[in-house]
Amino acid sequence: MLSGTERQELEDAVTHYPDKRGAAIDALLIIQRRRGWISDETLLDIAQFLEITAEDLDSIATFYNLIFRKPVGRHVAFVCDSVSCWIKGSEQVQEQIKALYAADLGQTSPDGRLTVLPIACLGHCERAPAVMIDQDVYGEVMPEKVESIMEKYT
Repeated sequence: MLSGTERQELEDAVTHYPDKRGAAIDALLIIQRRRGWISDETLLDIAQFLEITAEDLDSIATFYNLIFRKPVGRHVAFVCDSVSCWIKGSEQVQEQIKALYAADLGQTSPDGRLTVLPIACLGHCERAPAVMIDQDVYGEVMPEKVESIMEKYT
């Protein structure tokens, strides 16, 4: 069930669209910001609010890679796996993350601190390899930099 605060935020978001269904991504992100991810029950609540089918909303949520349909860690690290990043060593960065946090792509560290996910492109090709943690993008990430970057995310 949506809280009063969540419902108010959704009400504010839909005012920017001629049809409240147009606020689907905004609505998903608003609720995810508060809850960390979008459960099936939450998806149904949002769909009812937006007057859209749960199936249509789920197709939006699963297409958009910044919407989490499963629980994630306190922080989410997206490791770019584009050609540019791969050539510049993104696999080694990924291996360092796995070594330090016991979390491979698609996994969450045992302490719940970090979920590691692949992403097709972060648009940071000139500074490859790139990693995005929460909303912060880092370029020229070498394996030896991973631990110092992660110090900010306790």
